Amino acid sequence: MSNKELKPTDAELDVLRVLWEHGPATVREIHQRLPATPHRGYTTVLKLLQIMSEKGLVRRDESQRAHVYSVEASMEQTQQKLLSHMMDKAFDNSMSSLVMRALATRPASKEELAEIRKLLDQIEGESK
Repeated sequence: MSNKELKPTDAELDVLRVLWEHGPATVREIHQRLPATPHRGYTTVLKLLQIMSEKGLVRRDESQRAHVYSVEASMEQTQQKLLSHMMDKAFDNSMSSLVMRALATRPASKEELAEIRKLLDQIEGESK
């Protein structure tokens, strides 16, 4: 398995969310924007970013004194990779099982259902 195929952990996803929302940032900026937890100090975030850099999840710009980290993949690309992995592992590659379980697990709002219908209409239109 190459570095690009590695899936982010929950802690790594927290960091990625900060970078997706705020853009490139230093360790200090990321640490300040992460939800506070008792065991997530500055050095923990630094080590996490070093690991994420080795895994290819973020890239590090070392041109300044304070290194700046940015994401390697967009939120959409990462979500697609995670969803594909979950569909393969937990749903035996069944799209309908995944969608049915998602809709049965948590009620969708009227707005979300309208978006889903719009997407289904679009997909059906493209397949005709």
